[in-house]
Amino acid sequence: MSKTTIPTGGIADDAINLTSKVTGALPVANGGTALTSGFTNGGGLTGTDMWRVTADFAGNVNPISSNLERCDETGFGRIGTGMTNSSGTFSFPSTGIWLISFTAFHFTDNSADYISIKINTTTDNSTYALVAQGIAQMHPVDAFSQGTATCVLDVTNTTNCKVRFETDHADTSNKIRGQSAYNRSWFEFIRLGDT
Repeated sequence: MSKTTIPTGGIADDAINLTSKVTGALPVANGGTALTSGFTNGGGLTGTDMWRVTADFAGNVNPISSNLERCDETGFGRIGTGMTNSSGTFSFPSTGIWLISFTAFHFTDNSADYISIKINTTTDNSTYALVAQGIAQMHPVDAFSQGTATCVLDVTNTTNCKVRFETDHADTSNKIRGQSAYNRSWFEFIRLGDT
C-alpha cells in the first residue's frame, strides 16, 4: 500500500539521502546543479591555459620553440596547473578531452601567396601527425592576415600525448607576428571533459 501523506512529525533527517539514492542530474529547482558527476567546479571547466609568441619570426619553423610565454596580461587567469612547454613540445597537466587552437597573425612584404599554420600531435611520445591546418592568403605586398587551426585531442596518457605547433610559408621572408604585452599569435588549451 502506498502512502500519500507525511505523518505528523515529518520525515527523519537521514531518511532521504539524495547523494546515494539519486542518479543522473539533480534538477536545479530541487537544490541541485543540473550537472552530472563528470563536471566539477559548479559545472565549469577543469583545465584552461594560453601561451603566446612574444616576437616576430620568419620562415618555416617546426616546431615553434622560441619566444614563447604563458599569457600574463592584466586579468589573465587559468584553471589548473596549465601546460608545460619544453622546446616547443607542450605536455598536458591531466588526461581528458582537450580542445587545442593555434591562431597566428601574419605579415608579408612581398607577393608570396600563403602562410600555413599547423598543429601536430603524438599519442606515443614519438611519432607526430598533422591533425589541423590553417592557411591565410597573402595579397598584395605589405599584407596582413590571420589564420586559425583547431583540433580536439583525447589525452589518455600525459607522458605519451603531446602537441607541437608549426608554420610554413610560400616565401621564407613571410612572418608570424609576435607580441609580449598582448595576444597577437597564440595557443589555447581547454579541457572539455574526461577521456
